[in-house]
Amino acid sequence: MPTSSADAAPSALATRGLVAGYGDVVVVHGVDVDVQKGRLVTVVGPNGAGKSTLLKAILGLSKVMDGHVMLDGAEVTGQPLELLARRGIGYVPQVDDVFETLRVSENLEMGGYLLDKSERAARLDEVLEIFPALKPKMRRFLGTMSGGERKMTAVARALMLAPRVLVLDEPTAGLSPALTRVVLEEQARVLAHHGKAVLLVEQKAHAALEISDWAYVLVRGSVAKSAPAREVLGDPDMAEIFLGATVRNEGAR
Repeated sequence: MPTSSADAAPSALATRGLVAGYGDVVVVHGVDVDVQKGRLVTVVGPNGAGKSTLLKAILGLSKVMDGHVMLDGAEVTGQPLELLARRGIGYVPQVDDVFETLRVSENLEMGGYLLDKSERAARLDEVLEIFPALKPKMRRFLGTMSGGERKMTAVARALMLAPRVLVLDEPTAGLSPALTRVVLEEQARVLAHHGKAVLLVEQKAHAALEISDWAYVLVRGSVAKSAPAREVLGDPDMAEIFLGATVRNEGAR
């Protein structure tokens, strides 16, 4: 079994020695992360571990003090989110990820705002092949849909620019256990099956680890463990020390 996710294949997205934070406050301390094509990599850890800051640093939304962010081996450290989108990174934020007053079709069209009309139509067909459940819902307003359907639309919208890498920020926040399974298994996992490199930051650790290929356990801004997700899931020390009640409670469901 490999000792590093970097052993599997060249990384589509990687960080090296990433140090990040806000103002003069360092939150993330020298973090290395690798995400390969066709793999789902999850970052888990207790509240305040620095997961969101790491994600924001990758996306150019928080201050990078040292280290590197690389996309297919090319330096993209500190580049603005719009430029990263043009270069192949799709981002689904935890909140404000859809336009609830618009229809599904309009949300997807806005996701393809950089494309001309013919390209946008072609991309829409491709996205609906990945998420066929959206086809009969194209005329629905997002405000009338379930949390799982809204999240699927948000992910589909991010796919409109054909990103090679998808970054998902706590996509199950506020969802029931049943919808959590739907989002993780039928959306996040499906993206990896379609060859995307998927980086997932998730608070519901047990559910995320069950469907992930690799995991990074972040504690106080540093990587406490980097291992296959199943290994982390089955390690009682990780569950007790780093994941705490989250794993125990979810495992009881």
